[in-house]
Formats: sequence, structure tokens, C-alpha cells
Amino acid sequence: MNDSELKQLVEKISLQYFHKPFRHNAYFNPRLRTTGGRYLLKSHDIEINKKYYNEFGEKELIGIIKHELCHYHLHLEGKGYQHRDRDFKQLLQHVGAPRYCSSLPASQQKQSAANSPAHLYEYVCSSCGIVYRRKRRVNVNRYVCGKCGGKLILNRRVF
Repeated sequence: MNDSELKQLVEKISLQYFHKPFRHNAYFNPRLRTTGGRYLLKSHDIEINKKYYNEFGEKELIGIIKHELCHYHLHLEGKGYQHRDRDFKQLLQHVGAPRYCSSLPASQQKQSAANSPAHLYEYVCSSCGIVYRRKRRVNVNRYVCGKCGGKLILNRRVF
């Protein structure tokens, strides 16, 4: 699928589910990494992550397009177009658009690799004994216990 076919699909979905025309551009953006698509407020264009189409197919792509069209139409109408707004949540439900897109398998592997290392530093409060585990080193001369204000002591370093 190329950009012109994507634009035609967006126009078709807009008429079919929203009964309103889509009058701006829709295209694939290869720089998108963590999101399925995005609606640009200034230009009213819609950018789509092609990796989602390649990984999950047209069904996931249609869901992403519906989600971005919710932002698009609500913004143009002057209604609440942000994720937290009631208008947005109601329109998502009405057209059957997903609130979030699926995670890409490659990004899940990166996340699990990033989360797998154990905490490298363990600090203990000298007053109340609470244990703090951190991945990054803490300056014990500058920071104190958040609970009682006691002095922190480096208990162990794990590598």
C-alpha cells in the first residue's frame, strides 16, 4: 500500500463511519516508532506508522485510521478531541475505534530487555530502615529519605 491508496482508504472510512469528508492529507511516516498514527493539529494531516500495517494487516490499520479520524473530526468541529475528553471517548465507542493500538513485537522485546536488569543500587535509610532500589546512582549527600528525612546509606551494589 502506498500513500495515495492510504489517502483513498482514509477518505472511504471517513465517509462510511463518520458521514463526513476527509479533505486533508494522509500518508505513511517512517519516523514514527511508538505510535500507530497521529493527527497533526496545524495541518490537519494524518500520519500512519506503516509497521503496523506490515505486522498486523489491514484490520489494525483501519482501527488506527478510525482513531485518528476521531481526533480530526472533533478538532474541526471545535469539540473535545484529546484522549481524556468525553466527546472523544464517546465517538471512539460509536465508530468502534480502539483507544490504543497493539504493541509491535519488536518494541515488546526492547521493553522486556530494558526492564530485565535488576536494580543496580540499594539504599537504606539510617533512621526508619526503608529500602530504596534504584537503577541509577543517588547522591547520598544531597538526597534524604522521602519518608522521614533520614540519611541514606548505600547498602549494596549489584552488577
